[in-house]
Amino acid sequence: MPELRKDPVIGRWVIVATDRAKRPTDFSRDHVVVRGGRFCPFCPGNESKTPPEVLAYRQSGAANTPGWNLRVIPNKFPALRVEGELNRVGDGMYDRMTGIGAHEVIIETPDHMQLLSDLPESRIADVFWAFRDRVLDLARDHRLRYIICFKNHGEAAGASLEHTHSQLIALPVVPKRALEELDGSKKYYDFKERCVYCDMIRQEEDDQKRIVVQTDHFIVFCPYASRFPFECCILPRQHSAHFEQTDGPTMQNFGWVVRALLRKLDKTLEHTPYNFMLHTAPVQEGPMPHYHWHMELIPKLTRVAGFEWGTGFHINPTPPEEAAKFLREVGIP
Repeated sequence: MPELRKDPVIGRWVIVATDRAKRPTDFSRDHVVVRGGRFCPFCPGNESKTPPEVLAYRQSGAANTPGWNLRVIPNKFPALRVEGELNRVGDGMYDRMTGIGAHEVIIETPDHMQLLSDLPESRIADVFWAFRDRVLDLARDHRLRYIICFKNHGEAAGASLEHTHSQLIALPVVPKRALEELDGSKKYYDFKERCVYCDMIRQEEDDQKRIVVQTDHFIVFCPYASRFPFECCILPRQHSAHFEQTDGPTMQNFGWVVRALLRKLDKTLEHTPYNFMLHTAPVQEGPMPHYHWHMELIPKLTRVAGFEWGTGFHINPTPPEEAAKFLREVGIP
């Protein structure tokens, strides 16, 4: 029997179509294959073909030369630009502002043929250290209010270059999705005087059936109201609203957890494209007892069509309990 399930944070309903239940092998999907052999601006030796780096973790060499393990550069074709004044104007009944912000690319490894899941946990942690360092720097610009780190893995997930990389965009406004989470978690906190995400951790530990991986620092699970098959959420056990305040041991374990989850997904779904998004509090805000940073990871297995666009509902053909079971049973290579 199909079920409607409600997300406890933003109140979004999802249809879990149990009558259509699909195993990993039932999906028609793309596979990420790194071919190489063509010119790549992200490869060592081509540093002059990209904008100058704003951050690099290096073994040797001067800025904008080979010898780096990780490199952060402004996007050559940015969605938003740092330069200019933030002007807000009315346009009749409409509102607009200048496109002030930042758009950066985190080149995760100099090796063109490596995927993020191929890297050791310390190097994956470096990707998130780089995000933290850039958030702390960009947050000094008080025009910027929200910063998101995300990854499009594979062409079907939106990646335009196959050399593994993630991106960071800083915005002069707090986006609607973030506001929904902030408002929903605040309402829950005002009513129960507890963080909804901390309660979620306790609930998932009690239920056990949606958990994929857990450590002393993190819990990874398929959300109760998953919109997509094999959707996963990574939540830190220690309450913290701001990702950029993450301490060293937690960040190192985050690298291990992300690596474990990516390898489980690669094994289960045969290197399917995916997106991950890191959700954190607005950078100009102080402590938030009601909010909790987290990461969501969504494999590209289904398409959003008319029903989803028209209603805001999603139809998930794989119950999260089944998805978590498949992922749990895969060892961590």
